[in-house]
Amino acid sequence: MKRLCVFCGSNVGLRPDYAAAARDMAATLAARDIGLVYGGGRVGLMGILADEMLARKGDVVGVIPRMLSEREVGHAGLAQLHVVETMHDRKAKMAHLADGFIALPGGIGTLEEIFEVWTWAQLGSHRKPCGFLDVNGFFEPLFEFLDRMVEERFLAPRFRQIAIVESDPERLIDRFLEYEAPDVARWIDHERT
Repeated sequence: MKRLCVFCGSNVGLRPDYAAAARDMAATLAARDIGLVYGGGRVGLMGILADEMLARKGDVVGVIPRMLSEREVGHAGLAQLHVVETMHDRKAKMAHLADGFIALPGGIGTLEEIFEVWTWAQLGSHRKPCGFLDVNGFFEPLFEFLDRMVEERFLAPRFRQIAIVESDPERLIDRFLEYEAPDVARWIDHERT
């Protein structure tokens, strides 16, 4: 596993635990010589994550759409900052560069990004792990809702289980390294019969 894509907030959030979790994630990645792909920003949890990786001499690749780069929110300290035209281009580039995907706390953009790559995994478009770093139960209400989707038969349990959830970055990365992608094509074919 060479690089992991981390989606996270462009704000720091209410609690200092969120910033601490971003630093812990960066420390874990750097210690394991795993590079970071992220949204290229210098603000919020994104900036904290990148700064900590850079302080630890980690490999950091940012991908930012031109509109955000022109608003001067791009991280000027990156050796690799890809400026792309659209948000769609950003997600495609990040997915191409990464060997897996992690969501830290963030807003609707963070959720949209992790849900898109999770959907791609469900459809068999990639075989990369998708996970959530659940900082102090931040994602618990979300997963309660996803469990409701399973109960109501809008989401198959096997697709719900694609997402790896841990509260500790070390355990999350350990599970990523052990990850064996499910045979989604077989599941999809089975659903059609």
